[in-house]
Amino acid sequence: MIRELVLASRPVSWVNTAFPFGAAYLLAGGTVDVLFVLGVVFFLVPYNLAMYGINDVFDYESDLRNPRKGGVEGHLASPEQHRRILLASAVACLPFLLAFVVLGTALSTAVLALSVFALLAYSIKGLRFKEIPVLDSITSSTHFSSPAWFALALLGWPIGADGWLVLAAFFLWGIASQAFGAVQDIVPDREGGLASVATVLGARTTVRLTTAMYLVAGALLVPTAWPVPLAGLLTLPYAINAGRFWSISDRTSAEAHRGWSVFLWLNYVVGFLVTLLMIWVALG
Repeated sequence: MIRELVLASRPVSWVNTAFPFGAAYLLAGGTVDVLFVLGVVFFLVPYNLAMYGINDVFDYESDLRNPRKGGVEGHLASPEQHRRILLASAVACLPFLLAFVVLGTALSTAVLALSVFALLAYSIKGLRFKEIPVLDSITSSTHFSSPAWFALALLGWPIGADGWLVLAAFFLWGIASQAFGAVQDIVPDREGGLASVATVLGARTTVRLTTAMYLVAGALLVPTAWPVPLAGLLTLPYAINAGRFWSISDRTSAEAHRGWSVFLWLNYVVGFLVTLLMIWVALG
């Protein structure tokens, strides 16, 4: 069962939510205190178990038709494991959520509630934001951006104009990334009767918009104080990776999986460079 839970949480993506929280908390003036440790641990494992585990449970039928599921890009848990995954997600998250409510503020609790709502609304039956084109990308980006929002809320939101530009760039990057990831699933999604930003806009339009959004995200950081504009350059590899599929069609949309595979390891390379940039900013 432990193995099933670990697979359901997609370890390859753990850092994608823990890092934004930790980075935002420290750069905004926080220290390695109780809230920092609780936040990093929560967004590292329990949050991902809930986000991906719940998604895998409610997407099971459609995932069966998706050839890329069953590995690091999505676990195929057997139906008899579904109840356990949902229960484990709740048990893993609740102690942290209660601690954050007690130790946090009204603002941080509101932001946390928004984050948890987005996590649930994306997948659960009756809401299924992932099947509402455009809202699917916005909700997904909220998953990855809200840990940073929560960190800032815990500290009273001590950021200026540059901070808002960084948050906007990160959110736009998240929207673009979800949309690009949806391109590879156009055929199985349509066969399963599922809607997404990519099934509605089509592969070619989605890829071109995605490429443009990556570039705009980078451009948002140009007016910020040095050396933050350097972070804008780190959106270029994402734009180039997506732009390789500029002329893709719906029929050949599965080819975008090659780009998604690059995206997964690109996150680690860019994350390392962002960490170095953060150290530069902190020391400056």
